Amino acid sequence: MYSSTNVTRLCSTLVQEALCAPKFGSRVKNPLKKLSSPASLYHQLFLDGRINNRVPAKAATRGLAYCSTDYSMGSSTSRLYSALAQPLRSGPQARADPCGKQGAHEEPTDPDRLLKECEEALRNRPTRLHRDFVFPNGSTHLSPPIRVMQWNILAQALGEGTDNFVECPPDALNWAERKYLILEEILTYRPDILCLQEVDHYFDTFQPVLHSLGYHGTFCPKPWSPCLDVESNNGPDGCALFFRRDRFELLRSACLRLTAQAAKTNQVAIVQTLRCRATGRPLRAAVTHLKARSGWERLRSAQGSDLLRSLGGEEGNSDAPLVVCGDFNAEPGEDVYRLFSTSSLGLDSAYKRLSSDGSSEPPYTTWKIRPSGESRHTLDYIWYSHQDLRVDAVLDLPTDEQIGPGRLPSYSYPSDHLSLVCDIRFQDKLQ
Repeated sequence: MYSSTNVTRLCSTLVQEALCAPKFGSRVKNPLKKLSSPASLYHQLFLDGRINNRVPAKAATRGLAYCSTDYSMGSSTSRLYSALAQPLRSGPQARADPCGKQGAHEEPTDPDRLLKECEEALRNRPTRLHRDFVFPNGSTHLSPPIRVMQWNILAQALGEGTDNFVECPPDALNWAERKYLILEEILTYRPDILCLQEVDHYFDTFQPVLHSLGYHGTFCPKPWSPCLDVESNNGPDGCALFFRRDRFELLRSACLRLTAQAAKTNQVAIVQTLRCRATGRPLRAAVTHLKARSGWERLRSAQGSDLLRSLGGEEGNSDAPLVVCGDFNAEPGEDVYRLFSTSSLGLDSAYKRLSSDGSSEPPYTTWKIRPSGESRHTLDYIWYSHQDLRVDAVLDLPTDEQIGPGRLPSYSYPSDHLSLVCDIRFQDKLQ
């Protein structure tokens, strides 16, 4: 399945990574022992640059991480069940155009049918959380908005291995069903731009399924993912950015390895410049996942500053409006939040529109119970260029009664983070 040359290169790359890995990441004394599955080996070969590793030359000079374009994994009578049931293969059957043009003539899978398949697979699970859209402007438009979804989906290896959700039944985290809960959430809201964190099943689940639905996908794994510390892992977790090919054309893509005081860290970001097919106007989309845990505030601030510098200059057309999604692991009172809210890029947080005065974030976007106690925080955001874009609708958050006493994740919800969804549109240009 893997040539001896690739394995040799893999060993060399992993030893190099072990020697050069920043102290911010997870600690693995013998990285080769962490290759516990074919998918894990596949991911490491991908990181080694032997499998579909495409990097924009300009971005590579910044210490770029690792980037993947999408490709097909095959189909059957039920594309969803087929994709989720297939073992990971040694290589792509068809490689997509890096500009997202491939698949333009393919007949996409019916999302309603796939949603029904998810519901059938989850028929024994409790009713899912009900959420309504809030329209802060009090009006709707005839033309379709751009729907953006931000979500830390919870890496499977971490959920089962290290996160210690003491009130969550272990079988609620079983990947055989949890993957359907994640896909059901995505299919329910059908975003035009989808930003995900803690993705450790990109190649065998999300890419093939979303590709069949008409999405172009890009994946950027963490250089030293904590998932690799967990036995039976599926490779490293990372960020993924998907967009609908019928709504956007990809003009530029870069995967960044964020720095702090000129040192490379374990956190990454994807930045893409898209062209809206309906209007011809450019839009830049970015996804990131900053360093977790208390005590790392200065590192998060440095990572946020690095990302803002990239967004403000060399990573694409600075005149194009921005949508920046992510799990920032930072409350609104933290310095990195202040950096984004006061940036010269003119960014505002979409979920402030839920508050009565339009100036307060929601009380929580993640809620879990660990051995140390209950953890309820606002850490996830959708930032947008408020002078060029407007927010038409925001998906409300479930109440504590809806979430339940065991909090998240649960039989009803697959992650410890709630998805954020908003509808945006371009502001009318002044004549």
